[in-house]
Amino acid sequence: MIKAVVLLSGGLDSAVTLYLAKARGFKCYCLTFDYGQRHKIELQFARRVAASIGASFKIIKMSLPWQGSSLLDKSLRLPASRHREDGGIPSTYVPGRNIIFLSFALSYAETIGAQAIFIGAHAQDYSGYPDCRPEFFRAFAVVAAKGTKSGVESGPVKIVTPLLGKTKAGIIRTGVSLGVPFGLTRSCYAATKKPCGSCDSCYYRIKGFKEAGIEDPAFKL
Repeated sequence: MIKAVVLLSGGLDSAVTLYLAKARGFKCYCLTFDYGQRHKIELQFARRVAASIGASFKIIKMSLPWQGSSLLDKSLRLPASRHREDGGIPSTYVPGRNIIFLSFALSYAETIGAQAIFIGAHAQDYSGYPDCRPEFFRAFAVVAAKGTKSGVESGPVKIVTPLLGKTKAGIIRTGVSLGVPFGLTRSCYAATKKPCGSCDSCYYRIKGFKEAGIEDPAFKL
């Protein structure tokens, strides 16, 4: 069976990405990162989502002591997107995060003989985060092809971004069609037991479910 490493955060985008990879016939190996994020509760949700589909699951623990993001520095206030839909880079940007995550995923993929890495970046992300934009993934694909043994000798590990052109509502509709258990996902940036409903991530999630005409089970908890 063909293999794929799936970057899984515990949020709805990565959950849909995992289910898409599975639907495409890949045996999925989920990789989740504990990097000092204030919303560490997402790790529990990532584990549950992986278990829901019977996928392998690993957590990589690392430290980014220089912080540089409101997701790492609790003294910084989380932005509310309803007041910030201006296309700027928000304080929730973590410097180099996807470069770091994809580098780990690439090493893991080469080691287990995986043909692809799936990541759930999408249109909502790349408007604000430079490491979620199409040109970034094209550039990283070149790195994967030129800087790895598999890329040089047999064929590069593919970087797959199946949600890149989709809106949040479109992602949710896709997830529903695949049977994604959205109640097992958490998209909130706040370190609280229940979704805060006001941070960047909650705002776009609520907006997406509303536009999709679907009730979000996460807010029933």
